[in-house]
Amino acid sequence: MNGCVETMRARTGRGFYRLGLAAMLAILGACVTTPVTGRKAFNPFPISDDKTIGAQGYAEVLKTSKLADSRPEFAMVKRCVDRLTAVADDPGGFEWEVHLIDDPKTVNAWCMPGGKMAVYTGILPVTQDETGLAVVMGHEIGHAVARHGTESIIQQTGLEFVVSLLGGQHADQWGMVGNLAISLPNSRSHESEADEIGLIYMARAGYDPDKAIEFWQRMAANSGGAPPEWLSTHPSDATRIEDLKKHLKKARAIYAGKKSWAPKP
Repeated sequence: MNGCVETMRARTGRGFYRLGLAAMLAILGACVTTPVTGRKAFNPFPISDDKTIGAQGYAEVLKTSKLADSRPEFAMVKRCVDRLTAVADDPGGFEWEVHLIDDPKTVNAWCMPGGKMAVYTGILPVTQDETGLAVVMGHEIGHAVARHGTESIIQQTGLEFVVSLLGGQHADQWGMVGNLAISLPNSRSHESEADEIGLIYMARAGYDPDKAIEFWQRMAANSGGAPPEWLSTHPSDATRIEDLKKHLKKARAIYAGKKSWAPKP
């Protein structure tokens, strides 16, 4: 009898070992390396999901947006995006696309997972020229190649699961703590990472990386009363500027060999 029990224990132990090994291999297989920064991230989504999620969201936005692709500024937008995507670390056949949206009150631009982009006319007075726009679009493309969109889904799902375990009558409080301690810092770290990637991409594409500092100084002047950094999904403009300065030496070295790409004055 004891021998049978020991045999069952041994088999059970081997079963758990195999299960644990399989789980570990699955986790390792879902670990990805972020371009430029080299950060290791857990993202079990296949690249195809980034493209599907982005394409679906893009289609919905374009349905309700007034496109301005016929305006002369679109040629600059398209040229800037083409130069940046030509030097970006495409993680898996992204179908890059950009549209100019006629909305002078919206100071924004974005890149969906999978490479679908939009630039709002309201940001063009702040970017001022093609190099200023390269700061913005390099950053947005950085989000896409780093796959921050699908990585955030995993982080948020994990947080909600933990809150459900701890919750009970204090679910709202646990949710607030999780948001302040995990979600917002992770979002800010994604923003900082996209800043670094974008700085390198604009340098690779022949845009002067020092202009990134000038752009964020203009953004700071236009931002008004921003919330405290620890309550925000984005770093403060001052933090962004200081962080970007740390990466300027590398970016300048890249730019020095790419000046022939720079737009003519």
